[in-house]
Amino acid sequence: EDDVEEEDVEELLGPSPLAVGPGAQRVAVVHPAVKWGPKKSPLTTAELQIAEAVALIDTLPNWTVLDKIIIPTKNPDKKFVFGKGNFQALTEKIKKLPHLTAVFLNVERMSSLTKKELEDAWGVKVFDRYTVVLHIFRCNARTKEAKLQIALAEIPLLRSNLKNEVSQLDQQRGGSRYIMGSGETFMETQNRILKEKELKIRNALEKLRRKRSLLRTQRRKREFPIISVMGYTNCGKTTLIKALTGEAGLQPRDQLFATLDITAHAGYLPSRMAVIYVDTIGFLTDLPHNLVESFSATLEEVVYSDLIVHVRDITHPETVLQKATVLSVLKNLNLPSHLLDSMVEVHNKVDLIERYKPTEENALPISALHGYGLQELKEEIEKKILTATGKKILTVNVNLEGSQLSWLYKEATVQEVEVIPEDGTARVKVIIGNSAFGRYKNLFPNSKIFMP
Repeated sequence: EDDVEEEDVEELLGPSPLAVGPGAQRVAVVHPAVKWGPKKSPLTTAELQIAEAVALIDTLPNWTVLDKIIIPTKNPDKKFVFGKGNFQALTEKIKKLPHLTAVFLNVERMSSLTKKELEDAWGVKVFDRYTVVLHIFRCNARTKEAKLQIALAEIPLLRSNLKNEVSQLDQQRGGSRYIMGSGETFMETQNRILKEKELKIRNALEKLRRKRSLLRTQRRKREFPIISVMGYTNCGKTTLIKALTGEAGLQPRDQLFATLDITAHAGYLPSRMAVIYVDTIGFLTDLPHNLVESFSATLEEVVYSDLIVHVRDITHPETVLQKATVLSVLKNLNLPSHLLDSMVEVHNKVDLIERYKPTEENALPISALHGYGLQELKEEIEKKILTATGKKILTVNVNLEGSQLSWLYKEATVQEVEVIPEDGTARVKVIIGNSAFGRYKNLFPNSKIFMP
């Protein structure tokens, strides 16, 4: 039965009809700048928004930006996005670009009608943020789970493409067509197929989620504290985890969405307590809602962590907007309030600022690349982890002839052993969780315990 299911999953992960294809693209980036009204963002500028759009394109192998164009608009939701005069000028500019293959319109999502009208007017493919981010995800997805989440995020696009196809067919042939007398229209058949596909993907993801929850339970039994490292995309999360764990195999990449899958890495705090650092997907402003939703399974891991470390690239001109984006996504994850309250905020890349002055009271300045401030960060993490997990640091007196010492090595973190040879005992400094401490007292009721 499992084999059949595996085959089903492989089929779901087959080539996507939406895939942009592996070839090179020569792209014009067009940003509709809303000058006034409710659609205008107060925290950013058109120049910074187009810079992020260019960074998205630069992330893709073989994609080149030929030109970046900012055009003002009152209402980006109109069919042609821009006013008549601006649209005409933009079209002339686009037509003059040599060997252009695509236009990236920096809006969250275009309607299929807008997409068709623009492609007809410009004679090249037109992508929105949803399509571009999805393509980056597709290029970076390594695990089955990430690939399934992308397939799920494609469903709304496939639905809107279907509506477009059907309206075109109806215009060409007049009226809807029934298939082979089955009484089901083309639209109904295709919608049913999409619904079945969506259900299969959700079931496959649920199966992977259950498997992960089993692994989580096993990890819980061993009582490793879990620290989720989060932040805006390309803020330096992976570099920080590499610095905290010394894991040589971690290769941070200077690009957006380099990490799509949750990855766990073991490290030690100053007291030699073992912890697990979890690297998570980066965030982006205007990341379409159902794209975030498809990745909520990946982010679910965060709910079960003991502490969140929020990494900020403090050199970025939009660092305040980036912080707001991350916090709003975290709020939507329905995290327990203690996780949000105890969050550690880290100002990364301070080595790139000439006279760094902390702008926020509790933020820790670090340079993950050069190791600056890491000791203070580890100490802060340890303090918060002890509070969050209820672990205690204490000293116990053990009889060296018994099994106490080997039990402590197995069930707790032994920090120091001071042997007292004359009476065959040792003073042992340990970090121990609540349940293990309870078991220790039951097993060794005569052991002397010294609280600090």
